[in-house]
Amino acid sequence: MKSLVIAEKPSVAREIARVLNCNNKNKGFIEGPHYVVTWALGHLVSLAEPEDYDQKLKLWRMEDLPMMPDKMKLKVIRQSSHQYQIVKKLLHRGDIKELVIATDAGREGELVARWIIAQAKCNKPFKRLWISSQTDTAIREGFKHLKPGKDYDNLYDAAVCRAEADWLVGLNVTRALSCKYNAQLNAGRVQTPTLAMVVQREKEIQEFKPQPYWTVRADFGDYYGDWRDAKGQSRIFDQERAVLITARIDGHEAIIEEIRRERKSEAPPLLYDLTELQRDANRRLNFSAQKTLSVLQKLYEQHKIVTYPRTDSRHITTDIVPTLGQRLRGISTGPYQAMVKSLVSQKLNPAKRFVDNSKVSDHHAIIPTGEAVDLSVLLNDEKRLFDLIARRFIAMFYPPYTYEKTTICTLINGERFYSRGKVVKQQGWRSVTSKFEEEDKKQSEALPEQTLNRQEEGSKKQLKNCKINRAMTTPPARYTEASLLTAMENPGKFIDDKKLRESLTGSGLGTPATRAEIIEKLISSFYVERNGKQLVPTSKARQLIELAPEELRSPVLTAQWEEELNHIARGKGSRKAFIESIRRGTRDMVGDIQQASLEYQPDNVTKSKCPVCGKNMLLVQGKKGKMLVCPDRTCGHRQPEKADNDDIFKKSRHSDRINKKLIKQYSDNEQIGTSLGDKLKAAMQEKEKKKD
Repeated sequence: MKSLVIAEKPSVAREIARVLNCNNKNKGFIEGPHYVVTWALGHLVSLAEPEDYDQKLKLWRMEDLPMMPDKMKLKVIRQSSHQYQIVKKLLHRGDIKELVIATDAGREGELVARWIIAQAKCNKPFKRLWISSQTDTAIREGFKHLKPGKDYDNLYDAAVCRAEADWLVGLNVTRALSCKYNAQLNAGRVQTPTLAMVVQREKEIQEFKPQPYWTVRADFGDYYGDWRDAKGQSRIFDQERAVLITARIDGHEAIIEEIRRERKSEAPPLLYDLTELQRDANRRLNFSAQKTLSVLQKLYEQHKIVTYPRTDSRHITTDIVPTLGQRLRGISTGPYQAMVKSLVSQKLNPAKRFVDNSKVSDHHAIIPTGEAVDLSVLLNDEKRLFDLIARRFIAMFYPPYTYEKTTICTLINGERFYSRGKVVKQQGWRSVTSKFEEEDKKQSEALPEQTLNRQEEGSKKQLKNCKINRAMTTPPARYTEASLLTAMENPGKFIDDKKLRESLTGSGLGTPATRAEIIEKLISSFYVERNGKQLVPTSKARQLIELAPEELRSPVLTAQWEEELNHIARGKGSRKAFIESIRRGTRDMVGDIQQASLEYQPDNVTKSKCPVCGKNMLLVQGKKGKMLVCPDRTCGHRQPEKADNDDIFKKSRHSDRINKKLIKQYSDNEQIGTSLGDKLKAAMQEKEKKKD
C-alpha cells in the first residue's frame, strides 16, 4: 500500500519525489515504492460561478441580486481539469491507503488540497506535511513527523470562510455597481478599503494649501544653532516675528546655557516577515510588492536558500536556535564571509527579543535555510533580495549601534538656539547594513546634525551671522507600495475613533500573502497608476469610492473580518456565525446601491470607437503604456492606444468571442472597415477547417 502526496506545484512535487526516491515519471504524477507524488497547478477546484446555480445568473441584472446560494458549491477549473482528473483517479486508486497534504503550509495552501479532496469525494485518511523550507533535510524531517490532518481543520474552516466571503461580497457588490452605473466597476472586502485610503490621501493632497514659514539660524563660528520656541517649534508663520528675533539678538553676546550629552543605543532590527521585506525592497530596490513575492518564491522553491515566504512573524522559535550556526555557515560566502567569520566559532545566543514562541503562529521569520549559497547561480534581482535577508539575519548577532548625542542650547538676549551633533561609539549591527543606512539617510527629513567641537557650559560665544530662511509647508506624501503596505498592515492608524482603533490592533487589510496581489489588481483595473514610486488614484477610483457602500470603504469592517478569520483558524471563532454576518452585510450593501441616486461619469472618454460594440472607448494607463478600453462591461474589449486594423486583427483572430461579434455586427462598420471583417471571417473559416 502507498501514500499519495499532493503538492501545490509541479516544481515542489519533483523535489519531494526526489527526496522520497520516487523515480517513475508518469503524466501528472511521479511514483516510487512507498509514495505517489502528484500536484495541483495552484487551485484545481474553485467555488462555482453564479450561472452554475441558475443559468439566468449568467446575465448581470439588478433584479437577480443579491445572489445567496443556500450552500456554496465547488467546481473544477476548466483550464486545469486535465490535472484534476489525474489527481482524482489517484485519490481513488485501490493501493492508495492514505493521503499527505504537502501544499503550501498556510491558509490558502490548505484550501487548495482540501477542495480537491472534497470535489473528488475522497474519504481516505490524510496527514499534513508542515515545513518552513524546501531543503532536502526539511522535507525528510517533515515526513518523519507528519501531523494529523484534523489538526488543521480550523485553518481549513478559515480558508473556506475567506473564499465564501470574497464570493458573496465581491460578486454581489461588483454586479450591483456595474448594473446600476453600466460601467466596469468592481469592489471587494479588501480591495475597496485599500483603494479608499489611496483616494483619501489624494484628496488631502489636492485640498492642501501651502503656507509660507520662516526659520532663523545663528552662526557662532565653530557651530550653528537653529531657533526654537518654548514648545520646541522651529517654524515661524509670521515673517515680522522672524525679523524681530534677528533684530533682538543682533549685537548681543551669546552664552552656552546648557549642554546635554546622552549615550544612545539602537538594537538590531527584528527579522523580516513578508510585509516588512516587501516594504524594504520597494524602498531600497524599487521592487513592487508582487515582484518581491515572485523573486522570494524562487529563492524558496528553486534555490532553497530562504525559509517559507508568506509569513506574518518577525521572530524565530526556540527550536530554531540550535540550527543558527549551520545557517550562518551556509551563507559564509562572498560579501558575507567576513561578516560571519567571528560568529560561526562561538556559541550563538540571540537576544530574547528575536526568539519568542508566542509571536510565531504558522511560520517563523524569513531567514536563510542553512543550504550552501552559490551567489553565481542567482539572477541579479535574486541576489539583491537575498542580500537584504542575509544582512538582516546576520545583524541579529551583532551588538547594538551606540553613539553619543550632544545637544547645545545657546542663549542670546532671551532667545534660544539649539545645535545637535552625534559621535558614533560603536557601529555594531550597522556595519552589516551600512550601505542601506546611508541610502536611508539621504531620504531622511530629520533635523540636521553637525560635528560639534568640545564646548563648555557657561562659555561665551560671538554671534558671527544670523540668517532668515523662507520655506513652504508641504502636503502629505502620496502612497508608495512600501507605505501602502504599512497602511494595510495597520489600518487602525487611520481611524479617528480610539475604541475602534484599539480593536484593530494586530489585524489588518488582507494577509501578507494577499496584499501584493490586491495592489496589482488595483493597478490592472485602472483604479491606480504608478508614477515612479508613487501610487496615484484615477478618476474612476475617486468615483468608485463615492459609489461603493460606506461600510466597505472603511478599513474597520474588513480588518475585523480578517481578525475573525484568524480566530476561526485558531479554533476560537464560529464559521457559521461569520458567514451569516457576511450574508447580512452583503444584503445591506446591495440594497444601499440599488437605492442610491448618484451618477458615474467617466472623464477619459475618447472619440475612438470600440471595434466590437461601437461605443466610445476610454483611454487608460496600462502596464505597457496607454490603452483603449471599452466602457461596456458586457464587451470588455481593450487594445493599445495606437492600434490599427491589422493590430486589432492580430490580437483578436484567436478569440472566437470577439470574432463572432465582429463578423456578425461590424463587418460593414465604417469605423473598422470591411477589409477587417473579411479577414476575420476568413480566419474563422480556416480555424473551423483545422478543427474538422
